[in-house]
Amino acid sequence: MNMPKPGPGHAGLERLAGTWEGEEILHPSHWDPKGGVALGRTTSRVALNGFALIGDYEQVREGVVTFSGYSVMTYDPAEERYMLHWFDCLGSPLEIFQGCFEGDVLTLSHGGPGMHARISYDLSEPDHLVSRMEMSQDGKGWVALFDGRYKRT
Repeated sequence: MNMPKPGPGHAGLERLAGTWEGEEILHPSHWDPKGGVALGRTTSRVALNGFALIGDYEQVREGVVTFSGYSVMTYDPAEERYMLHWFDCLGSPLEIFQGCFEGDVLTLSHGGPGMHARISYDLSEPDHLVSRMEMSQDGKGWVALFDGRYKRT
């Protein structure tokens, strides 16, 4: 039996694999009215014969983990898009982000009544990842939630 093999689009998953650590600037929001600075750390690995990227994320402030999440990212070759399934310590329902690479930047978004979110991952600099999470009530006016700059360790 010939088993399926990952295609060219799955290579984007490999670009995000590894351990990334760096500073996050948290902008004031209703989750964190003061904002501040945190250490962000993500450890991701390619899994399931190259068809998925599984990631663990934690945010540390003043030596304490204040937020954590778990992700599973896949690539849909028929739709030519990435799908990020996000779970976190807030107990929110599953969030599914969708998007694609434009050059070295992967932008993923999801939306629904009352809350839209998008996150970007910029891999244009070797061994660095620059990320931004933005929120919107209507999917039109966006406000930054955090900006992060991480180095592959």
